[in-house]
Amino acid sequence: MTTERKAILTIDGQAPVDFPIMSPTHGNDCVDIRTLGAKTGLFTYDSGFLSTASCKSKITFIDGDVGQLLYRGYPIEQLAEQCNFLEVTYLLKNGELPNAQQKTEFETTIKKHTMVHEQLTKFYSGFRRDAHPMAVMTGVVGALSAFYHDAMDFSDVEHRNVSFNRLVAKLPTIVAMAYKYNTGAPFMYPDNDLDYTANFMRMMFGNPCEKYVPNPVLVNALDTIFTLHADHEQNASTSTVRLAGSSGANPFACIAAGIACLWGPAHGGANEACLQMLEEIATCRASANTSSVPRTRTIPSS
Repeated sequence: MTTERKAILTIDGQAPVDFPIMSPTHGNDCVDIRTLGAKTGLFTYDSGFLSTASCKSKITFIDGDVGQLLYRGYPIEQLAEQCNFLEVTYLLKNGELPNAQQKTEFETTIKKHTMVHEQLTKFYSGFRRDAHPMAVMTGVVGALSAFYHDAMDFSDVEHRNVSFNRLVAKLPTIVAMAYKYNTGAPFMYPDNDLDYTANFMRMMFGNPCEKYVPNPVLVNALDTIFTLHADHEQNASTSTVRLAGSSGANPFACIAAGIACLWGPAHGGANEACLQMLEEIATCRASANTSSVPRTRTIPSS
């Protein structure tokens, strides 16, 4: 919100100009410089957004230095312990946690959208089996725009709701299909008798020959991970999606742009590098343990 406080700017001895100071609920105060160009003929330069707030947001607040993450004002520790991922998704979108009826209705709506168009599955065969999963995700999610172009008007609440529900519902299916294609295993279609995260695990690790029973401990752990990564404030991929969306582009094309940005080694790619490092450490340890085992010796016969 804007307060009565003002920032005074004087340039080359000219008459000073003032700009309102905005005080957020969390974080640093901001100087509102939207009229800077009109008042002074100058622009600011902040290429890395190091001192620039790009929007007002009531969704997420992060302070990594103190380990604080708030979704709509709720501490992440409380949400991770007491809510599942879809409840948090509802919270992020609507501003409040769902009551029992709203939760049931939202989960039912998401389940109705878990399937993807059958023609979309043929896109996977156009990729090499060893293609990077982010390349596959960028292509397939972008391809959704060729199938769902009936809800593109961002100014229409219903269009926004439909696009949101489709994205939340279909991305686990798309991710699991990318994994199955990479491993050469058959695709697993959604089972809407399962909840969101258990269904994802079944599509990832189940096979048509056997009944897959998700481990509830692992389901809870993965659901918590989904919650922790549900939103990351104004990071690079979020800003990419907002910039693409400002042109009125198809929502799925905008998300594909965000996935491409997330792929970068300075963003989500950093997490990938950590996983690769852990795998290398595990491989080195296994190799060291093997080399330390004495070779089999045979007692010579007398």
